[in-house]
Amino acid sequence: MRVIVFGATGMVGQGVLRECLLAPDVTGVLVVTRTPTGVHHAKLREVTLTDFTDLSPIEAELTGYDACFYCLGVSSVGMSEVDYTRVSHDFPMAAARALAPLNPDITFVYVSGEGTDASSRLMWSRVKARTEREIMEMFRNGYAFRPGFIQPTHGVRSKTRWYNAAYTVIAPLVPMIRRVAPRYVTTTGAVGRTMLQVARTGFPDRVVTTADMR
Repeated sequence: MRVIVFGATGMVGQGVLRECLLAPDVTGVLVVTRTPTGVHHAKLREVTLTDFTDLSPIEAELTGYDACFYCLGVSSVGMSEVDYTRVSHDFPMAAARALAPLNPDITFVYVSGEGTDASSRLMWSRVKARTEREIMEMFRNGYAFRPGFIQPTHGVRSKTRWYNAAYTVIAPLVPMIRRVAPRYVTTTGAVGRTMLQVARTGFPDRVVTTADMR
């Protein structure tokens, strides 16, 4: 299996990339990134892209893949709807439009979030719901992953400072949270392993929840 990962320097993407490189049946991983991951592995190839709304400069690199794990995302805090839509809708849809004709049977996984709802009053929720819908319309094997609380494991860290600060504070409470609300807690490793399993065998539902990522 050959896999493309977007957002491999983010918290979720780091965990997904690690699991892809560990998986024996993954023979190659292409990371599309603005900045190098710093990871070195025989399976790994990285290509740099400056404008994520235009994949034409790297189109020749995108053929022959079985799965795309789209983990690129940002917090909506302090962002306008226009700017957030650009990152959380326009970027992934540009990737989807580039990959669909080159790899018609590809499994495309878009990382969304718990609480995504097209009718929500929350801007981020509506934007992600729109992206989910369009991805699933475009790909027969299109899936939305909706993680809730994600515990970073194996040294994974977020690029957002306040995320890291929050995780440091919450970390001692995670075992209790798991006991009280296990359906809403997962790990970066579990997210990556679940993506790989969905790419291998599919999944009964097009929306994959936190409870499914354990």
